[in-house]
Amino acid sequence: MQTNGFFTKGRLIFLGTCALIGVAVTITAYGRLAFAPKQERPVEVPAVERGSITDRNGKPLAVTTTFWHFGVTPSKVKNPAEFAAKVSPIVKTDESEIIRIIENAAAAGKRFVFIKRRLDQETRDILLDCLSQNEYTFVRLDPVPGRIYPENELASQLVGYMGVDGKGLAGIEYSMQSFLSPSPEKDQVVHGKNVYLTIDAGLQYKLQKIAEHALEETQAANIMVLAAYAKTGEILSYISLPSINLNEYSTADNEKVIDRPAMTFFEPGSVFKVFSIAAAYDAGLIRQDELFYCDGIYEKTMSSGEKVKITCLNNHGWQTARGALEVSCNDITAQITERLDTQNFLAKLRGFGFGQRTGVELPGESAGSIKDTTDKFWSARSKMTISIGQEVGVTALQMVQAATYIANGGTGLKLSLINKITDHEGNCEYQHLPEYKNQVVSPATAKYILSCMKTGAENGIGFRANLGDISIGVKTGTAQMPDPKGGYSDTDFLSDCLAFFPAENPEIILYIVIQKSQGVNYASRIVAPVIKECADTIIDYFGISRGKAASFEHSGKIRIKPAANIKMGSSLPDFTGASKRELLPLLSRDDIKFIISGNGQVIRQNPPAGTKITENMTIELYLE
Repeated sequence: MQTNGFFTKGRLIFLGTCALIGVAVTITAYGRLAFAPKQERPVEVPAVERGSITDRNGKPLAVTTTFWHFGVTPSKVKNPAEFAAKVSPIVKTDESEIIRIIENAAAAGKRFVFIKRRLDQETRDILLDCLSQNEYTFVRLDPVPGRIYPENELASQLVGYMGVDGKGLAGIEYSMQSFLSPSPEKDQVVHGKNVYLTIDAGLQYKLQKIAEHALEETQAANIMVLAAYAKTGEILSYISLPSINLNEYSTADNEKVIDRPAMTFFEPGSVFKVFSIAAAYDAGLIRQDELFYCDGIYEKTMSSGEKVKITCLNNHGWQTARGALEVSCNDITAQITERLDTQNFLAKLRGFGFGQRTGVELPGESAGSIKDTTDKFWSARSKMTISIGQEVGVTALQMVQAATYIANGGTGLKLSLINKITDHEGNCEYQHLPEYKNQVVSPATAKYILSCMKTGAENGIGFRANLGDISIGVKTGTAQMPDPKGGYSDTDFLSDCLAFFPAENPEIILYIVIQKSQGVNYASRIVAPVIKECADTIIDYFGISRGKAASFEHSGKIRIKPAANIKMGSSLPDFTGASKRELLPLLSRDDIKFIISGNGQVIRQNPPAGTKITENMTIELYLE
C-alpha cells in the first residue's frame, strides 16, 4: 500500500497517542460519573394540570399553583456564611442550617443540593431580587406543581390535602384523585376535572363560627356539625372541630386531621329512640293513644334467668310513645322495644343504614357496628339497650342518612358531597341527582315520628331548640362514653341532637355532636341551643319563609352615598366596609383577579390588608 508523504511515521505515532489519551480521558470521566454519589435531581413538573376543588357555587377551596424549590451548587458558594446571612430571613431558615447543608453537600462532592422546598411566589420574587443584587449565579429555582387552600381551615377534613408528589393524601383530594389528576399522556398536557362540592362555603363559614364558639363554651374535646338537603341528600355543611389550616397540613397533629363524621363511630344515646319507636310503630305494635307507665326503672327477668335493669333519670308516670320521646324515657322505650321480634328489629335498623357505610365520596369511612344475636357479647339486655342508643356504634354520616328516611316518607336518600364535575373548559360531565334507597317504613310512620319530634321541641326536653316561627322537630341524646379501662366513663359524655325543619315537610336535616364537654353535659342544655342557632342561620341564609317575619313600611326613597375612590399601591388596602359599587373600578384591572362573594359591604378579605401586591394575584372579597 502506498501513502502520500503527509502520513509519516512520526505523525502516525502522534495521532495514535492523542487517540489513546482521548479514550483514557473518556473512560476516566465515565468512571467518575458511575461511582460518584447520587445527585439530587430537580423535581419535574408532570404534564397534568390538576383540577380545582370548589364549593357548590364555584368558590375555590383548593387551587393549583406553582411552588419553587431553592437550591445551590455547593462548590461555587465561596462564602457560605455570607450567603446564608443574606437569604436566611427570606426563606425563613436558620443561617446555621443553610451553612450546614452547603458544607455537607460540598464535602460529599454533590454538584447540587436543595436549601428549601415549596417557596411561594411572593418569597420567590423577593429571593430573586436578593440574588440579582448580590450576583449569586450558583442558585437554581425549580418550579414544582402545588396546591393552595384559600379558605385555610374551612371544611379542611372534607377538602383534604395534596402531597409534594402531586397525589391526594386525604379527603376529596384523595378520593377524587383520578378525576382531579388523571394519568398523563406522552408528550401531551392532561387537564384534570374540576370538582364542585355540595357544601356552601358561605354557610359553612357561618356555621363553623357557631361551632367554634360552642366548642369554646363547653370546653369540649371536639364537635361535629352536619347539615343536608332533606330532598336531595346533598350535604350543605360539613364541620369537624378541631381542624387544621390546610396550608399547614404537614405540621398538623392527629386530632386536627381526623375526619370524625366519616371515620369515628360512637353510641348516640337517646337520639336513637327515634328509629326504635319508628320500627315498633311501623310494625303495628303500638297505638298513638296507648299509654305506658314509667316508674323510673325497667326491670325484667328473662326465661334464661338473666335479669335486665335499665334506669330512667325520672319517674315519668303514664306516657304515650310520643310522650316517651318528648321526655326521653328509657323505661317506656324498652317496654315498646320488648314487643319487637329481635331479628325484625335488627333488620329494620340495618334498613335505616346502620352497621354499613353510607358510600359517601370520602376515604376511610367507618361502617359502625350493629350487634347480631350470634355475637359473643349479645345478652338478654342487648335489644333494649340498643333501642336507647347503647351497645350500638354509629357515625354522624349514618345518622344523617337514616334521618333521610324519616324526612322523605320512609324512603331514604344516598348522601353525597359532590354537586358536579366539569372539564377544564367548564363543560359539565357529572351532575348530582337524588339517589333513592329502599322504603323502610311507611309514609304514615315517618309522618308520626316527625310530629313526635315537633312536639318534642315545643313541649319536651328539646325546647331550647324551638324556633317559634318555623316548626322544627328535634331529639336530643346524652350517652356515657366507653372507658379505655373497661365499662363506661363517669366523666366523659357524648351529647348530640338530630333536627328537621320545617317539621311537617323537612327541607333541612341538621345533626350536631359534642364530645367530652366539661361541666354540663346534657344535650338538651348544651346542644339544643346550638341547633337553634344553626337552624336560624340556615333559614336566614337561604331565605326560608318565616311564619312570623317582621314587616315594615318604607318611604321608597333611598339615599346613596358617593362612591369612595379605593386606591391600591404596592400593598393591599383594607377593603372592609366597601360596597360592591365602590369595588367596580377595580374589576377592570387585568393584572389582578378579584373574586367577590355575596352582596352588601365587605366583611372579610383574603389575603389580608398589607399583603404585598404581586402580578396575577387573586384577591377574594366577602360581602354581607
